[in-house]
Amino acid sequence: MTQIPFRRRSVLGLAAAGIAAPWVHAQSGPFPNKPITLIVPWPAGGSTDRHHRTLAELAGKILGQNIVVENKPGAGGTLGPSSMAATAKPDGYTISQYPLGMLRVPHMQKVAFDPINDFSFILGVSGYTFGFVVRADSPYKTFNDYIEAARKAPGQINYGSTGIGTSPHLLIEELAAAAKVELNHIPFKGNADQMQALIGGHVMAASDATGWDKFVDAGQMRLLLTFGEARTARWPQVPTAKDLGYNVVSTSPYGLVGPKGMDPAVVKTLHDAFKQAMDDPKHAELMTQLNQSVWYRNGNDYRQWAVATFAKDKALIERLGLAAK
Repeated sequence: MTQIPFRRRSVLGLAAAGIAAPWVHAQSGPFPNKPITLIVPWPAGGSTDRHHRTLAELAGKILGQNIVVENKPGAGGTLGPSSMAATAKPDGYTISQYPLGMLRVPHMQKVAFDPINDFSFILGVSGYTFGFVVRADSPYKTFNDYIEAARKAPGQINYGSTGIGTSPHLLIEELAAAAKVELNHIPFKGNADQMQALIGGHVMAASDATGWDKFVDAGQMRLLLTFGEARTARWPQVPTAKDLGYNVVSTSPYGLVGPKGMDPAVVKTLHDAFKQAMDDPKHAELMTQLNQSVWYRNGNDYRQWAVATFAKDKALIERLGLAAK
């Protein structure tokens, strides 16, 4: 076997290193070194969109790169995260909001994603204040009025939600089951189109997070019910579902995820930036406006919560008769 002289081997090694160096440098450059896309799986203008645009602005300043919000509504909030999981590189430059529907829709229909293993969990962020609203001129002055109307006309009293399998949908179906009434559910892509439909008289009522707040405050809508553990500070006169005897409470926590296989160091960089953004006074001000509370979880705790919730919500879906056949 011919021995390569030491000096020649050194030269060859340096040459090989020189060829590899640009690739290594490109792969190991500081993150982030270009804009990041944050997918919001709801239409622009709703409460979730408002929240994430503020978070993106604050976190982008911390990271030194723009975070561009891309609205990708559809499939009850699952289209955006699932398409990201299927197509985006796990490099941290494409991330998504992860709504609770991601843990429910797979129990209701066949999906092309695994709600746990196809994602890298970055952090838990917040949850919603859910409410049930009608137009200000609606004949339903209380939620009980609405239920009584449904009792007299089974299947003819309708309501809108932000999509099949979303919390606004399942909350009302759970109430309807408890009240032994049949309602007509009309799904929308998100808050903005649902609110337009209610204002236009195309639906009788709407179940949603606080995208209705400005309409209630302006006297265009009447808030009949909320779904927290206690009444809201902003609308203390409005009963909770618990006040009316329904054991239904939900805040539908959500957070941020990326595709599976992300570098833990990149996950930490994103986590730290968004956590710092959540602690910003501007974010706290928005939380007050949206009637939401911070629901912080680190990536590991957020993933564990998702695993437990996925198992728990299977029983809810089956109890409501919504499980895939």
